[in-house]
Amino acid sequence: MARASVSLSPARPSSLDSDAVLVVAAWKKDGGIALRGSDDAALVADLAAVGFSGKRDELVRLPNRSGAGSVAVVGLGTAEPTVDDLRAAAGSATRRLSGSLVLDLAPAAATETEAIAEGALLGAYRYDDYRGAGRDDSESDAEAASIVVVAPESDQDAIDRAVITTDAVSLVKDLVNIPALDLYPAVFADRVADEVSGLADVSVRTWDEAQLAADGFGGILGVGQGSTRPPRLVRVEYAPEGASAHLALVGKGITFDTGGLSLKPPVSMIGMKDDMAGSATVLATLIAAARRRIPVRLTAWLCLAENMPSGVAIRPGDVLTIRGGRTVEVLNTDAEGRLVMADGLVAASEEQPDAIIDVATLTGAQVVALGNRYVGVMGDDPVVPRVIDAAAETGETMWRMPIPVEMRPMLASDIADIANVKPGNTAGGMLVAAAFLADFVGTGPDGERIPWAHLDIAGPALNKEGGYGYVGKGPTGVGVRTLLRVAEAYSRA
Repeated sequence: MARASVSLSPARPSSLDSDAVLVVAAWKKDGGIALRGSDDAALVADLAAVGFSGKRDELVRLPNRSGAGSVAVVGLGTAEPTVDDLRAAAGSATRRLSGSLVLDLAPAAATETEAIAEGALLGAYRYDDYRGAGRDDSESDAEAASIVVVAPESDQDAIDRAVITTDAVSLVKDLVNIPALDLYPAVFADRVADEVSGLADVSVRTWDEAQLAADGFGGILGVGQGSTRPPRLVRVEYAPEGASAHLALVGKGITFDTGGLSLKPPVSMIGMKDDMAGSATVLATLIAAARRRIPVRLTAWLCLAENMPSGVAIRPGDVLTIRGGRTVEVLNTDAEGRLVMADGLVAASEEQPDAIIDVATLTGAQVVALGNRYVGVMGDDPVVPRVIDAAAETGETMWRMPIPVEMRPMLASDIADIANVKPGNTAGGMLVAAAFLADFVGTGPDGERIPWAHLDIAGPALNKEGGYGYVGKGPTGVGVRTLLRVAEAYSRA
């Protein structure tokens, strides 16, 4: 995929090309409109004339009074702008404008410059690998060819960080966008090796179906056995010299989810190629950390399978043996994500990291509880508060949810150690799933459970509605920026 380029300019260009757009920002203040970093009275008057209100995500494009090109004014809201407002404004502009864009949003610190560059690159993301010769370009999304951020020269490092971060988010979006016909477990595993090639201190190990069987990964094998395209487990490690902390990341990687024999309705099956977003997220996070040279050891576990119905698929009532020996009675084959994640959590635990974070498009109940924009975060202190704090710092919306003690007894099985669902239960499905996963988190050297957080991204992983801020329609790459910030926090621990 082609990516928009971004560069830094210490001052607004004195002249613009005819196709260039100067982007500035404004917000509602004291009953009027205030331009950020400018007192251009003529522009304020023009904005008043066209009824510009300054609300967040509002954008108006006007002729450039001082030369060629045009001026686009993007709204920041109705209060003093925050870093998040600047990130959203930059993305709102690049998501809707094409050509050469000059973003003069008057950053007052390197953190603001980084947020502006992040938002701009996130908003500029486009995916057209599957557009054919018959495409109608008039119906295609506008595309920013180049982006210039006006900021002090000393903020170049902030621009460079933003590029690495947004490259990682774009990788998640690219992988989720690929149809399941072309991205299945073996292909995904090969793609991992390609993506990390050349990165210092990064290594990869892949288990095929025979190795999964030999090493007791019954959850991944069971979910994948109904498909003609066998499952994989991929372990990616970034181990820089001198790292004092070890963070394990486990990602759900169902490359397509039909529900198995517990078949989904046709409409619910649309979009299920995104059920591998968790694995894409943990992979992209590790790659960005390695490119940034963050001094923390990371292991990413990608649990890859295709959940298909067939004559050899697992059936409701079958029992699978997870890595380590714990058995699961499968009462619904559409609750398959927790089965592959169980294997990944056990394997990650065996290395006794300082913390484990798993990421999964796990439950429709997450959407019911929190909607399409908030990630549900469950698990232990101190890792859950670190995730929540990191999300607040990066502008990703996450919300802590409990794992009530009454949830685990609902998963009692008559014949196995645990069941994967409570048949007929419609209450707290996201919390029940988290209670299941908690059973497979191991203990550290002190005998206590390894601190663990579970991120259910079922809704936020895919924006099915219109764009907003720096988020376009389609995959969002949610979680990457938060996990990078968490990795930084552990590197300082």
